[in-house]
Amino acid sequence: METVTARRVIAAPIDEVFEWCATTTNYTRSPLVVRARLARHGQGAPYGVGAIRLHTWLIGWFRERITDYQPPREFTYVVERSFPPSRHELGRMTFTEVPEGTQVVWTTRVGLPVPFGDALVRGIARPVVSRVFGRILDTAAAALTERPGGRA
Repeated sequence: METVTARRVIAAPIDEVFEWCATTTNYTRSPLVVRARLARHGQGAPYGVGAIRLHTWLIGWFRERITDYQPPREFTYVVERSFPPSRHELGRMTFTEVPEGTQVVWTTRVGLPVPFGDALVRGIARPVVSRVFGRILDTAAAALTERPGGRA
């Protein structure tokens, strides 16, 4: 299993950044995400605990279930199914107020259930997943800071 982490500081309030990142349909604004939708609402909020998110990225298809939801500080998820198949222990996004806005840390722990899967993750999947996460966070930053009448 390999841990992949992407970090960004987004010059926007924590509530706005959390909401943007929790709302899976926003991910399609990134050129690396083809489709994203909420398949099942969560408890107490559309993207709350138990919510099912479906993503089609250029690197594969993922069915995620939200396992913890603490706005505006953190949410966690697990990938229940994917193609190509993967093992998944952790998905987490944390949000912290910093002087420049909101720091986002997106972490996942993933492996591939094939011979030499960890080596494949290290050499291929890790940099690709890191790039996808980074592009989504860059898209969030652009959406939240470059709007008419908004910041930046």
